[in-house]
Amino acid sequence: MTDFWTEVLQFAQTTTKDIGTQLIADFGKLKPTRKDDGTLVTQADRWADKAIRDAIATTFPTHGVLTEETEHIFPANDWCWIVDPIDGTTNFTRGIPIWGISLGLLYKGTPVFGFVYLPQLNQSFYGYWYGDSGLTGPTGAYMNGEPIHTSPDDPSKNHLFSICARSTDVLKKPFPCKIRTIGVASYNLILVASGAVLGGVEATPKIWDIAAVWVIVQAAGGVFVSLKAPMFPLKIGKDYGDVPFPCLAVSRADLVPVFEPLVKFIGQGV
Repeated sequence: MTDFWTEVLQFAQTTTKDIGTQLIADFGKLKPTRKDDGTLVTQADRWADKAIRDAIATTFPTHGVLTEETEHIFPANDWCWIVDPIDGTTNFTRGIPIWGISLGLLYKGTPVFGFVYLPQLNQSFYGYWYGDSGLTGPTGAYMNGEPIHTSPDDPSKNHLFSICARSTDVLKKPFPCKIRTIGVASYNLILVASGAVLGGVEATPKIWDIAAVWVIVQAAGGVFVSLKAPMFPLKIGKDYGDVPFPCLAVSRADLVPVFEPLVKFIGQGV
């Protein structure tokens, strides 16, 4: 499958680069509207969503697509792309240059390839994680083509843990690390893969927020923990538009019992 994975990576790189160039031109200039779930959306989100769907249909016509802005029902295709055209729309509209384009490729309902591009940081993260799918191919996680790995360090007040805006209740009790809030679900958790933080938690991410980073974190040596029901495989015909996936990512397995008790309550509230 070497040729296939080469095509997948080249597609992700080229498509996100092209889309990102146009989005940079719109950065901080568009007035958002509010969706039914309270999140923001702009004309740029909708344009990027369509452009990515069109690119997938041209390059991988047999693949299914599930995206934040349009297609929420998981299809019956063996291969399916899950797309977040702008992860961090609030940052994008408020002039904060931390936002990204997220592409996850699933095989029979479980992510096996993830790609996240942050145009204004000029950072591309990607990884391969096959689990028990039976697939073979490239392995590992990368930033701008260079291998990345999770941190081997133990928690301390000189280390970082990332939270989302809906998980700030973790601050009500003593925490073993300093806390950071990024405002972009994929980047929040990718920082675990890059070794910048020891862990990260998201209270209400949707499938398009985590499909790509679920792969990248594990490919870099980290552990992804569901704080509610099992995440994968996704179910054919199910509408994932309003389904939250509360989750924890940590840099290695022995830190799960350190951090999970401090954030487990988050999954009970959604």
